[in-house]
Amino acid sequence: MSLFSPFKLGNVTLRNRIAVSPMCMYSAKDGMPDDWHLVHLGSRAIGGAGLIFTEATAVSPEGRITRGCTGLWNEQQQSAWSRIVDFLHVQGTVSGIQLAHAGRKASTDLPWLGGRPVSATSGGWTPFAPSPLAFNQGYSTPIALDEAGIEKVIEDFAGASRRARAAGFKVIEIHAAHGYLFHEFLSPLSNQREDNYGGSLENRARLLRAVVSVIREEWPRPLPLVVRLSATDWAPGGWDIDECVQLARWLKEDGVDMIDTSTGLNIATAKIPFEAEYQVPFAARIRRDANITTGAVGMITPGEQAEKIIERGDADIVLFARESLRDPYFPFRAAAECGADIEVPEQYLRAW
Repeated sequence: MSLFSPFKLGNVTLRNRIAVSPMCMYSAKDGMPDDWHLVHLGSRAIGGAGLIFTEATAVSPEGRITRGCTGLWNEQQQSAWSRIVDFLHVQGTVSGIQLAHAGRKASTDLPWLGGRPVSATSGGWTPFAPSPLAFNQGYSTPIALDEAGIEKVIEDFAGASRRARAAGFKVIEIHAAHGYLFHEFLSPLSNQREDNYGGSLENRARLLRAVVSVIREEWPRPLPLVVRLSATDWAPGGWDIDECVQLARWLKEDGVDMIDTSTGLNIATAKIPFEAEYQVPFAARIRRDANITTGAVGMITPGEQAEKIIERGDADIVLFARESLRDPYFPFRAAAECGADIEVPEQYLRAW
């Protein structure tokens, strides 16, 4: 087993175990992907990645992080994504879409404009969350979702998954990490509800599992379904790896094929020990203890480093974010580092 060996995920086979991690571009208008997204994602497909995920794509307007986030809540967006998906497939990569709801971290400005919260009176919108707890100082206090709001979230994910299938995507990933809506429900630090969606782990996981269930109706097996989880809040009393392992076991029973393993970003004051491979042990533990396929991500840069992660059995695929931004053709470089053969587009053969 190596970084450049094929990998079967559901009914698709990845040409290698390199995936482009979801990375927000904040460059859409009214949720519509455009030529920027075609070139951004398309260049990484030409570059040889086995699997490419879109950025966090909102299932509703209020689920966007910023006004520049992509969406999949209408047919016009579906059509725009279809054009991009077709190009990715021609290059031999597998297309994945990350469906998301930002929860209490919604309605912020573009990062290069400061990334500060934008109030409803200034052109933003009111965020929703499990409990009326702001993410950080200066953020709006979100509205706690009532039963009708929860049902709308479930329906929005079902509709987006139906459009994802119609657009031609091959993999769906549910974003349940990084302090967005599902992570907020999972963590006892951000979920202080006293109903069926708060308190016990079973209750805190109820919304995510309900969404998995409705997506599986629109996206039946063996179509691959992935969930991105933060394995820990990095904060006392918060979401932790033990609860994450149990959730991963449940999600496998519910029809999830892989856990894309990240950490943190739900608690603004958490101290995260950023260093090389700092999240890999979480992927390894979930893979071992929940007996489910995992992806590892975070501070992984050289190809040889990723190769060792696969060889050790710590994860089944490795996802690259910033390294993919620095070099769209990273898989070519990684193949050279690992002494592996990789198919190069005919148009680029003169360079090899």
